[in-house]
Parts: sequence; structure tokens; C-alpha cells
Amino acid sequence: MTDIREIVAYCDTLLDSAAFTDYAPNGLQVEGERPINLLVSGVSASAALIEAAREAGADAILVHHGWFWKGEDPRLVGTKGRRARAIFASGMGLIAYHLPLDAHPGLGNNITLARRLDLLDPAPADGEGLLWHGRLDPPLSPRHWADAVSRRLARPATLVEGGTDRIRRVAWCTGGAQGYIERAAALGVDAYLSGEISEQTTHLARELGISYLAAGHHATERYGVQALAEHLAQHFGLHHRFIEIDNPA
Repeated sequence: MTDIREIVAYCDTLLDSAAFTDYAPNGLQVEGERPINLLVSGVSASAALIEAAREAGADAILVHHGWFWKGEDPRLVGTKGRRARAIFASGMGLIAYHLPLDAHPGLGNNITLARRLDLLDPAPADGEGLLWHGRLDPPLSPRHWADAVSRRLARPATLVEGGTDRIRRVAWCTGGAQGYIERAAALGVDAYLSGEISEQTTHLARELGISYLAAGHHATERYGVQALAEHLAQHFGLHHRFIEIDNPA
């Protein structure tokens, strides 16, 4: 049994969370009522995840997408109020790490996605650690790579073909990072992968001469939170369970 604040202090140091200017608070979001024995991880702190974690007997939930995003109505009313009442009634705590979990070189979303997709020589493209690059070996056609990614992530990926007919060099950033496509193209890659696609992304990919693959915001960000939770379970002697709440987006 471990106090939730001890876990959060450890994560803050491990993920260097203070170095990030983020869109939501990182770390402890709901304190909870008890020490942690069972930690449930999930992608987003939805009502469905809260209920599933409560049924599993969790003491705390660790997510990538937590609460209190910038620009949102801060009041706990409507959907937010129902989520808050559910987690307060359960006595569970809520921990969330967003950009720090994307960027971590060993446990983050970008590196764990690279491992999932067998991308070779994965490395950050800049000091932020949000945009990464690597390579495929052997090279694949855009369609064959899109099919391989779809199989690995168990979700149909959206492909925009552009440039070369063989993909060797790849850049990626998990989640909603389609806006990084021009930065990715400047690296000289053949393809860029992220989670989402916007209307302008198609035109940019074609005009930049690279292929773009939208593999799903949720699907590309399932792995970092599991890696972090497994690390915490080993470090603190906790039990861990990942709960998948299906999300096609």
C-alpha cells in the first residue's frame, strides 16, 4: 500500500513534468481516500473508465487524458459533475500525465508506439520529445505500411499517399498532432504518422510530398500509460490492470 502523493512525486520527477507547458494539470487531479494497492490505467478519464475501475476495486486511476483542460468551462456540472460525483463516491484517486507522458524516452507514448510498430532507431527530432523519427526495414509501400499499422493497432488507419512509393524514413507524434506535418516533412521523411486527420492535412501531405497516416488518437496513445503503470507497479509493489474503453477516434 502506497500513498498516492508518493506515487505522484515519483512520477513528477521521472517524467520531468515541471518542464512542460501543458493544456491541463499534470499529476494529482483527485486525491482519493485511501492508499494505493490496485492501480488501474486507461487512456481517458471517462465515466466508463471510472465505473470499470470502481468495479475492479481500484484505489486510483492513471490516465493520459485527465480533466481541467484549458479553455473549458471549469465548473463541475453536467457530464463533468457526473464524472466527479462518481469518482468521489468511489474513494479512488485520479492521476493524469499528458505531454510529459508523450515525450518520455523510455515509457512515453512515442517510444512505446515505435516499439509496437517495429520502427527502428527511434529518436526525438527535437528537444521537446514530442516529434520523433525512425525508419522501416524493409521499406514498404504506403498501402502496405498502412495495413501493417492497422493490424498492429487493431484499428483501420486513414492513409493519404504522397511522394515516394516506398517508405523508409518515418516521423510520428501520437494523438492529435496532425499539425506537426510540416515539421515532420522538414526532417526529410517519406511518411508522417499521428492520430488524427484534419481537412487541411490531406492537402499539406500531397503538397509536401509525403504520405500521412492517421492511426487514431486513442489507438496511438494506449501504450505509454500502460508502460508507466507497469513501471509504478514494479517500483512500489502495486497491482496494475489496464482497462480498454473502446474509442474509434
